[in-house]
Amino acid sequence: MRDFVITADSNSDLLEKYIKEKNIGIIPHYYDIDGVTYGDEINLTPKEFYDKMRGGKMPTTMASNPEVIRETFQNYIDKGLDILHISFSSALSGGCSNVMAGARDLCEENPDAKIIVVDTLNASLGEGMFVMKAVMMKEEGKTIDEIASWLEDHKMEFCVRFTVDDLNHLQRGGRISKTTALIGSIMNVKPLLYINEEGQLVPLASSRGRKKSLVTICNNMIESMGKYKDEEDYVCIAHGDAIDDANYLAKLVKDALPHKQIIINTISPSIGSHSGPGAIGLCFMGEKR
Repeated sequence: MRDFVITADSNSDLLEKYIKEKNIGIIPHYYDIDGVTYGDEINLTPKEFYDKMRGGKMPTTMASNPEVIRETFQNYIDKGLDILHISFSSALSGGCSNVMAGARDLCEENPDAKIIVVDTLNASLGEGMFVMKAVMMKEEGKTIDEIASWLEDHKMEFCVRFTVDDLNHLQRGGRISKTTALIGSIMNVKPLLYINEEGQLVPLASSRGRKKSLVTICNNMIESMGKYKDEEDYVCIAHGDAIDDANYLAKLVKDALPHKQIIINTISPSIGSHSGPGAIGLCFMGEKR
């Protein structure tokens, strides 16, 4: 049986230390500011990126590059490795279809190779948690097919709750109407969103004020966990250069669920371009999305 590698894309928001320790292959997604494309050799730090947005820059985003996908996967195939690729939601980007097309072509050209693509229908550390589960199962000795099958069967149990600090970025990306953004900003209304079963970011509720919005998404998470509430697993927090709010949310989670391990990381630019500075995502295992 051939060994295999686990790959994902930069929208998984995994910690850099984890990526290196577990040898995760990462396919970049791209963003453009003032005609400069970032994502390969050229990159901004999270602070630099979000400060540019605070200064009025409006980045545009691009999905993964088919040539980069092909080159990355071919390198693994040449080493005799199969590939389990865990992808950003196909409902939010063309990256998943690019990976699937590349995988199909490469498998035709390399009949002994196996490439399995899992469309997480998820984003940020919600996607990252698929990777962490896959790594855990691989370390337990599970095969590539067993892991892919488990992820497909449990896909709807990877949950995300999300709130933003500035509604205008959601409006610009078509997530909410201009009128809703204007009224919400005036009233200091913070939306609670979630990623649904189709992999789309959609409204769930709203609250007034930043702190209350964080309390609301924490309470909603606890209500949604079901059988996973008592599990000693992960709760992940992703933030758009808002570490103080992320730490506040982490304390709420730890006070309510002291047995959970908490991972905090910044939201990648290709997602942050649409969610903006101050966005906070809460990712966890639940009985349903």
